[in-house]
Order: sequence, then structure tokens, then C-alpha cells
Amino acid sequence: MALIPPDFTAIDHAAALLTAGKLVAFPTETVYGLGADAENPAAVAAIYAAKGRPSDHPVIVHLAVGADVHRWVHALPAVAAKLMAAFWPGPLTLIFKRAPTISPAVSGGQDSIALRCPAHPVAQALLKAFKHGQGGIAGPSANRFGHVSPTMAQHVIDEFGAGADSPVASVLDGGACTVGIESTILDVSRLATHGIVMLRPGQISAAQIAAVTGCVPAVPDVAAPRASGTLDAHYAPHTPVALLATPELKAATQRLALHRQRFCVLHYSSAGQCLTDAAKPVAVHRAPAQAEGYAQALYASLRALDLTGSDVILVEQPPQEPAWLGVNDRLRRAAFDSAGVLGRLADDAF
Repeated sequence: MALIPPDFTAIDHAAALLTAGKLVAFPTETVYGLGADAENPAAVAAIYAAKGRPSDHPVIVHLAVGADVHRWVHALPAVAAKLMAAFWPGPLTLIFKRAPTISPAVSGGQDSIALRCPAHPVAQALLKAFKHGQGGIAGPSANRFGHVSPTMAQHVIDEFGAGADSPVASVLDGGACTVGIESTILDVSRLATHGIVMLRPGQISAAQIAAVTGCVPAVPDVAAPRASGTLDAHYAPHTPVALLATPELKAATQRLALHRQRFCVLHYSSAGQCLTDAAKPVAVHRAPAQAEGYAQALYASLRALDLTGSDVILVEQPPQEPAWLGVNDRLRRAAFDSAGVLGRLADDAF
């Protein structure tokens, strides 16, 4: 298995692999997806096995522009049609009540289904070639479960390998993803009782949703459907992550240097520029200071810093503003399992 440029022959070959029940990695504008025929339970099970994904954690089904949504859902509410008209193709996933003819394999056994129409031209070419544009490709992120999502084709190879024993039959190389974090997820399956509920923030904001629907989406509740990427710990590199407010960053680097710990830094403000004056990080990445640029660079930065051999990745906490909601959500989950890491590294000095 190797990286394949997305020409017509490669697209047709990838579609044939999907039809045969194989796994194909493909680019979207958000992250690379690990695709399988959504109507083939055995193929969907192969996704779960390859990722090490819990069987009750649903995946998102990707559809071509012009695909018949009605065959996937029990009903298509008017407000959902408005959202589709406004944001599809694009980084918005909608959760509906699942049509009874569709296998629960893609839904983690729930009676719901998550649908998205991606904007990436390679994804759309593949979807149009697969089952004449009317099939669905189940496509969670193309990485081991809980790890940092891939935003370049090489990241997929890094996760699953390129040999004959790789579970991925083909990787379509569509370049770097332009959005860089996963889609916004809205639950529209319980409108009568809960209205629209935002289960996962992304590039499409609550304000944009409200502008189309006339109402701000509600926050998740305990009875909401399970959805991709909503566990407390997710999107994490192997190296522990410490999320720090800007004033805490310099002190943390000094203390770690004092205790001879190896650390690297991801920052967005000028505060990070002075880090090498007081301590010697293994590596420093400066991310864009605008939310969209930061999101696009985030996962590639985390993957690169994860390879430095550091004991911890220090991340400057981004602004707590609506535009940064998706970025802050991903960083919070990436750091969840690393709570207390600075204290452990610096002999409980923090």
C-alpha cells in the first residue's frame, strides 16, 4: 500500500476496493478518513478493528453531493434541510434518526445515524465513483482510536504502515487538510424535545447555526446520542500534554529546565518567543494567531512535537473566545489524560 495521487484511475480503483469490502483512506477538508462501505457491516467492523475503536462508538457516513439523504434517515426535518442547504458540502455533521433499512453497525447500535457531505474534491470524486454516487462511506479519522487525527496522507501511513499487513488497502493523497479539525456535529434527531444540540464544536460556529435556524444550539445533555470524538480523552499524542495559560508558560519552562526534563512548546503569542532565553526546549512550534489557521496547523504540530522525545508538550492556552471553541475542545481532550503531569515531572513542585 502506498500513497496514490488522486487521478481518475486511482479514484475508480479506490471505489472498487470499497465495493469489495476493503478500507480506503481519503482526504476531507477536516481530516483524513478511514473509509468503508457504510452498508457492509463486515467492512464497517474492519474499521473498528483497524482503529481499535470501541464497538459502541459510532462513525460518520459521508455522502456525495446530490445523494438521496432520505434512504439513510427515518425523516428529514425542515430545519435539517436548511442546514444542509447552507453548509453542505462542508464541515458539518448532522445526526438523524436512522432509517430501519440501514444497519446499526455505523451507529454503535443506536437508532441514530451521523451524515456529512465533505467539501474536499477528492472525497467528492470518490463518493461519486462509489455506487454511482448513491453509496455512503463510513469514515472516522484514519488513525488509531484516541490518537491525533491525520491531516496529511503521510500521517495515515505513520499510523497504519505501508506493508502488505496494513489494514488499509489504499491511501488517496489529497494534500494537507484545509480545516484541520473535525466537523461540527449537530443532533437533529430530538427536535421536539431538545431542539438542535451541538455535540461537538468545529469550524462552523453556534452563531452561524443560529443565523440559519433562528436559534442557538443547545449544549449536550446526558441523553444525547453518542457521537464521534466526544469522549473526555481524545485527539492525544503519545507524549503527555500540559495546557497552560500564557502567564504560566515561562515559569513552567524554567522549572522543567531546573529539573532537567525534556520539553517542547506549542504557542501562538509572542510570549513563546522568549522561551529559549530562560530554558532550552527540545522544540518550539509557533502556531498562527488566528483560530482558523491554528486549527489547520494543530494536529500536524502535535504529531511533529510528539516525535521529539520530549517528556511533555507544553501548549499555550488559546483565547477563550467563540471562534476558538473547536480548537480549545480538541486541546482539552488531548490533555485530559495528562492531568498532573507537570507535578510528576518536577517532583511535585507545581
